[in-house]
Amino acid sequence: MITTLDRLPGPNSDFWDWQMNGSCRGLDSSVFFHPEGERGQARTQRERRAKQVCGACPVLNQCRSHALSVDEPYGIWGGMTESERNLLRRRSPRRLAG
Repeated sequence: MITTLDRLPGPNSDFWDWQMNGSCRGLDSSVFFHPEGERGQARTQRERRAKQVCGACPVLNQCRSHALSVDEPYGIWGGMTESERNLLRRRSPRRLAG
């Protein structure tokens, strides 16, 4: 079987280069991912801080699209918590799938 180069997928970096421009780059991941057992006001404050970072991010849309397309199970991605992403998926599963 002969494969032509134009039919091969692009380098993996084609799918991830947007992350290089993220406002979160270089920040501690604990801002975006909750520690085990985090609840209440501590969780709300951490999520608010993460969303502030996301709100000024030049790749917010790419990040959110990535999280929704691969069903990221944890963390703040594209300014959305895992609960917000799950709610969005339940409300519009067809629109997100295609």
